[in-house]
Amino acid sequence: MPTEKKIEVVEQLAELFSQNKFIIATEYRSLSVSDMSQLRRQLREVDAEFHVVKNTLAKFAAEKAGKPGLAQFLQGPIALALCRGDATQLAKNLSSYARASKSALTIKGGILEVRVLSSQEIYSLAAMPPLDVMRARFIGVLQSPIYSLHNVLSANLRALGALLNARIQQMGGVTNA
Repeated sequence: MPTEKKIEVVEQLAELFSQNKFIIATEYRSLSVSDMSQLRRQLREVDAEFHVVKNTLAKFAAEKAGKPGLAQFLQGPIALALCRGDATQLAKNLSSYARASKSALTIKGGILEVRVLSSQEIYSLAAMPPLDVMRARFIGVLQSPIYSLHNVLSANLRALGALLNARIQQMGGVTNA
């Protein structure tokens, strides 16, 4: 029989899961309290949270939030990193911390919206540039044909101007270019 406290925890977790679009499951076996506090501070800077959860309660909450794929990562001591903002920033911070901590923190997998991601996919996501950089590159790709068309269309005008200036010089006049 579930207690009221457990029901409340499941409700809170389900709300957290539904509010956050990116969730990463990590194993934190040899992470000290001070290391965990430091990691939480780092994650707060990228609009993310880090919570140690009870697996059974988290499974119920994942089902309730519509993210049942999370249940496959909930074995052993698990902490979940949740992010509302840029998913790549959370992946970068966690992967760099996991590499620096040398097995104190391991990434087991995660969920992006409703898609289940393996740990390798999360490391690949961490290697991607931030969202702002990707948007700037995309805009550059969209603008490139416009600039090319502009250059092609204005080339004839530049050539005409150069030809007129050459003719003026040839006739002994002064050019203004």
